[in-house]
Amino acid sequence: MSDRPANPSRRNLLRTATGVAAASVLAPQLRADDKPSPDGNSKVATNGRINHSVCLWCYSGMKSTDMAPVAKRLGLKAIDLLTPKDWGPLKENGLICSMTSGVWGGITKGLNRREHHEPIKKTLMELVEANASQGYPNVICFSGNRDKQDDAEGIKVCAEGIKQVIGEYEKRGVNLCMELLNSRVDHKDYQCDKSAWGIELVKAVGSERFKLLYDIYHMQIMEGDVIATIKRDNQYFAHYHTGGVPGRHEIDDTQELYYPAIMKAIVDTKFTGYVAQEFIPAKKDKIASLAAAVQVCDV
Repeated sequence: MSDRPANPSRRNLLRTATGVAAASVLAPQLRADDKPSPDGNSKVATNGRINHSVCLWCYSGMKSTDMAPVAKRLGLKAIDLLTPKDWGPLKENGLICSMTSGVWGGITKGLNRREHHEPIKKTLMELVEANASQGYPNVICFSGNRDKQDDAEGIKVCAEGIKQVIGEYEKRGVNLCMELLNSRVDHKDYQCDKSAWGIELVKAVGSERFKLLYDIYHMQIMEGDVIATIKRDNQYFAHYHTGGVPGRHEIDDTQELYYPAIMKAIVDTKFTGYVAQEFIPAKKDKIASLAAAVQVCDV
């Protein structure tokens, strides 16, 4: 989400004789041997098994008018976390908004407080109408911070708020997605910070149109076991975000997650939604970093 901040590393391994052998194992993540090295100027999403997207907020200074032609050139299908006012350049570039943002209260003032329900309801109803008019699939929402609230009470109150709008989402064929965020590093005190809590909320709401945005970066920090969770609980996830851990930068050999295996696990679940790159580029050529990440995930 747009207000997110600014290792176990393989580098030491690669300095050893064992590391030389390991480098050949890691090559698919670093370069994707069956494709040329990405430079940001050519299509990299070619396999068609992952619907690729990118979160615009990670590219400081870029607007949707800037990113849309880049996404088209790389072979992406969507841009993530745009508000309706930013949708203009999508259609002309053959793209959609894969996750619409703009809910009242943002991350910290969410559905776990009854006093927030009315303003949140107003914006969620506006957003579902906007999405339905364009055929866009998802709208994001948040639990809000705990502020000493019991987790069971948080589920109860969130479910009450979601049930006020979910009928319209069902009618319009749009998913309402609550994002799983870490409360350890980036979003202190956020309540929907574990997949188990989010899944219990999905069950409490009881609608096929309310699911979770499973952010791989955040859930690696909070609970790990990413591939097993995806295999076991994928029916509760409507959308995925990427990011390197630690640091939320490029998904390369500087971090602890092996994204080709994660993406293969997602493909194996017959997932038909979108996977959005949500790392903050640390390298100078941000578009080349995006191209490399998409190539890593294009399994």
